[in-house]
Parts: sequence; C-alpha cells; structure tokens
Amino acid sequence: MNVASRLSVFLVPLAIALSACNSSNPGTTTTTDSPQAAGGNAILIGIGVAQTSNVALLGQEEVNGAKIAEQYFNEKGGINGTPIRLVFQDTGGDEAGAINAFQTLINRDKVVGIVGPTLSQQAFSANPIANNARVPVIGPSNTAKGIPQIGEFVSRVSAPVSVVAPNSVKAALRMDPTIKRVAVFFAQNDAFSKSETDIFQQTVKDQKLEIVTVQKFQTTDTDFQSQATAALNAKPDLVIISGLSADGGNLVRQLRELGYRGLIIGGNGLNTSNIFKVCKALCDGVLIAQAYSPEHPGAVNKAFREAFMKQYKKDPPQFSAQTFAGVQVFVEALKALDSKQKVTQLSLPQLRVDLNRQLLTGKYDTPLGEIAFTPEGEIIQKDFYVAQIKMEPDGKNGQFVFLK
Repeated sequence: MNVASRLSVFLVPLAIALSACNSSNPGTTTTTDSPQAAGGNAILIGIGVAQTSNVALLGQEEVNGAKIAEQYFNEKGGINGTPIRLVFQDTGGDEAGAINAFQTLINRDKVVGIVGPTLSQQAFSANPIANNARVPVIGPSNTAKGIPQIGEFVSRVSAPVSVVAPNSVKAALRMDPTIKRVAVFFAQNDAFSKSETDIFQQTVKDQKLEIVTVQKFQTTDTDFQSQATAALNAKPDLVIISGLSADGGNLVRQLRELGYRGLIIGGNGLNTSNIFKVCKALCDGVLIAQAYSPEHPGAVNKAFREAFMKQYKKDPPQFSAQTFAGVQVFVEALKALDSKQKVTQLSLPQLRVDLNRQLLTGKYDTPLGEIAFTPEGEIIQKDFYVAQIKMEPDGKNGQFVFLK
C-alpha cells in the first residue's frame, strides 16, 4: 500500500503494539538478554529528551515527533512484522538528568538504541555512557562541534551548526544590505550556544561586518536589561542571539521593549513555535536558519506533515522532524538487519553493535530529505532553509514563513 492510501489510518493506534506492550510501566523488564525481553512482543527504542525544565519547550516537540514516528512505522509493519515501542525517559535540562535517563534506558529498559538527548551540553556527558555500553545513540538536536567524535556509537540527524547558522546571516544581508554593525549575545553556560556563537561570529567577520559588542548570559536568566542596554548603546544594525527558547525569547522581548528595531537572528535554540508564548508579538521578524521545511517534497514528509497537523493542529517544527528521522533511521536499519537474520534471535549486546554498524551504511528518505552518514556518524544532508517569524495580530499565534 502506498503512503497516500495509508494516510487515512495513519493515526489509528495499533492493537498489536498496545496489547503487546504495557506503556504505563515502560521500565518493567526481565534479566533475559534479548531485544524483546523488556518489550514483550515489541522491540524497544529509547527516547531520552527533555520533558521538564526550561528545555522542555524544545523537548516536547521531540516527544511529539517521536510519537508520530511510532504510529507511522508500526502502521507500516514495524520491523518486518514485529512492532516497535518507544520508551521515554526525561533528561531534564542538565547533564545529570541526561546521564540518569541514558543509564535507565540502557540498563533497566534495555533499549536497542537511543534518540537523544535534547541539548549538546547534555550529549557531551551522556553520550559517553552509551558509547562505553556499546549502545547506538542518534542525536536529534545536537549541533555543536564534536558530537559525532564522542565515540563510534554516536551519530546525529541534526546538521552541525557550522553548516546551518551562516545561512541566516546571509539572508539578513539580502534583506538589508546596509547592515554593518552587529551585536552578539550567547549563553555562556551552554555548549551548543558557545559553539554556535563561534560560527556566527566567524560568519560576521567573513561578511566584512563589524562586531560592536559581545554580551554573555545564562540559560536560566530572565532579566537581560543590562546586556540589552549595553548592546543598544553600541548602535547595532543586526542582533544575533545564541541561547534556548525561554532565555532567547525573553531577550528578544526586552530588546524590542528597549527600542531596538533592527533585524534579529535567533540560533537553533530559538527554533520552536514555543517561543511565541515568551516574546509574543515582539517575536515578529526574527530570522532563524532551518534544517527542515514542512514544504519539502517527498512522500514521507507529506505523510509526516499531514499526520502532525491532524494530531497537533500546526505544521511540524524542525525538532519534531529530526526526532521522527532519528526513529526512522533505527527502524530502517533494524529492517535491513532483520532481512539478513531475525533480529529477535540476536542477543541484545550483539544487536546493538550490528544496529550501529548498519545504520551508518544506509540512505534514508526522511522528512529532512535524503540523508546518510559519514563513517564517523555525521549527517550528510543537502537541503537547508531560512524562515522568518510572522506573528498574528493577536500577538499569541504565529508561524515560520520560509524565505525563497
């Protein structure tokens, strides 16, 4: 059956998956060393992302994308007839939370692989845990420099910041060629933000622009009056912010309240519609580079977008699409392995190793477009975009409008 004909039943829960798995107690397991030991009749894939803390604005979008993927791939037959079940563990917003979530997924839940964590800062602490346990990890939103280099069991479906970030600066210059002076803000306690601001600042220099001030903050900050005032005194034509959605949204709001009227570029941490509730009408006009467009052609993205809109009443954001893609990579790699030897007959340690080897060699037609991996685990992706936030007159709702 083709994708279109499946669409009408896309979101129907699968009786086989629900009857086989006790989703209310995902951690229950036996000591049997089998890929199905903890999941009954299902193969378990871990989702370790932020469901609480200030990072939950991003993590909830990842949860949403993962749930769509679970329904979609089970509707398509799972792993050649064996359903998958996603096991969710909350990483919170810090390194300790990510480490605890990964250890639980690996040792108690006995998943075959993990999609997560939400932050690069968390990945540098949690991914070595998985790598040492020889459990494959796919980062859905870890774009900082050095993520795939953590170890042979670490890969990512989130394009590195070095590839994505420069696109928004170039878009801003196309919109306003008179830009000369740039103010830069970044969260100094976040590995991703520090990595991203380095790329932004280098891009600014490459474009022969002047950085008039660099202002630092913490991801937990809510008051940016001193940094914003100092930046505005430097009279910038463009502001670039590397942070997360909560702190970045508050910074956008306070810059506008203090009178800044120029273009603002937000980094990947602001790449969520959840920012609308933070800066509201003052979010309008912010530019953000994207590694995903809901309008990307292709049957998989069409099905994903329609299912997401039916479930959540809005276009899917980048983090949802990337998490869907992470689950998809695991599913398709498992199917490829299963066609050679039934994966349910392998021991869990052997399956984890074989799965990691298989996923790195495949090509995948995802909502992000066609992707593949380098031997080191870096994503190979060709399509990128820039979007601008357009808020509705009520100041509560908005959308990302993709620039041509």
